[in-house]
Amino acid sequence: MRFRLAALVLAALAFPLAAGATAPLRVVFKTGTHTPKVNAVWPWSVTATSAGKPVAGTVTAVVIDPVGGVHAVEFGCCKTKFITNVRFKGTFRDYVRYPLISKGYRVTFKVTVKTALGTKSVSTWVKAL
Repeated sequence: MRFRLAALVLAALAFPLAAGATAPLRVVFKTGTHTPKVNAVWPWSVTATSAGKPVAGTVTAVVIDPVGGVHAVEFGCCKTKFITNVRFKGTFRDYVRYPLISKGYRVTFKVTVKTALGTKSVSTWVKAL
């Protein structure tokens, strides 16, 4: 009898902990290459999921130059709009055209995703050819 009672108490204590647990935020950054051509379209995407399901949040993209300067990334279609705290759900896609002045320099392309589950940043190096 005591064994059953102890097992029941342990199960009751463990159940709320397991029921409240959420799957961690998973952020995946995809691109075609690390070495895009100058003035060519360089597509990129970022996907936010939890337990395999899309998660809503905001995305911010920046380029960090070799000296350490941080520059907001423009939308591929527009010269005056920047990818800063843009709302999305699941997957966000866009493209970048690296200007001639960036040719031969290695820069860092960094994407930050903020959701209700937390914030994650992913980055990759890029060298325009």
